Amino acid sequence: MQVLALMTFHSPQIAFPEGTTPHLQLMLRWIHFAAGITWVGLLYFFVLINAKFLPALDAPTRMKVVLLLMPRALWWFRWSSVVTVLAGVWYWMMIVGADARNAQASGGHAIGTFFGIWTLAFAIEMGLLMSPAEALKKRPIFGTLMAIVVIAAAWLYLALNAHGWESNRLLAIGIGGGLGWFMLLNVWGVIWRAQKKILGIVPATDEEKAKARRVALLASRTNFVLSIPMLMCMASATHGLPFLSL
Repeated sequence: MQVLALMTFHSPQIAFPEGTTPHLQLMLRWIHFAAGITWVGLLYFFVLINAKFLPALDAPTRMKVVLLLMPRALWWFRWSSVVTVLAGVWYWMMIVGADARNAQASGGHAIGTFFGIWTLAFAIEMGLLMSPAEALKKRPIFGTLMAIVVIAAAWLYLALNAHGWESNRLLAIGIGGGLGWFMLLNVWGVIWRAQKKILGIVPATDEEKAKARRVALLASRTNFVLSIPMLMCMASATHGLPFLSL
């Protein structure tokens, strides 16, 4: 009886938020996290495990593993990237809208520069990967050039959105989400196109398959490296670490 009385008078006071916006934001964040774990988890599997595992197999076993494993893994990989980015961008646009309304400003510039800058960064990377100049695809050179491109893109986004009303969340996701957008374009524009040749979905010669493997590996490693600052920016936005406040 005493326990029941204690639970009655000292039960936790739970108040659910009113309106549809908080519930929509909660749903978007949950979808974003769940899909993101799937996407990044598979990325890490491909780069850290599969890239070393497959070459160690004999040719017949490797072919069997590739035909059974890779189509399923790549399906989840590429579609989880779409869900992750779409849910994240939708959530971020709600943040941009709220910040802009509070400042009586327009959020269109923040959104437009987001897509413009990070799409341009991807176009530069794709140009390097598709270039006939093989020297550009050597890991030290390619890695250095991509570091310059990504840092320049992040700096430019911050420089073009330094109006004073943008919150830390807006800016942190503007960088971290921009990296996610870049990685999504990498998945569909480079990695999946190369994998279709490797898996035989698209007819290709042995030489074309060898080039496709190299390009897919470079793009996957790029996404792997970029996932680290991307996750850092997302953590900053979620936990309120104000390292991007202007």
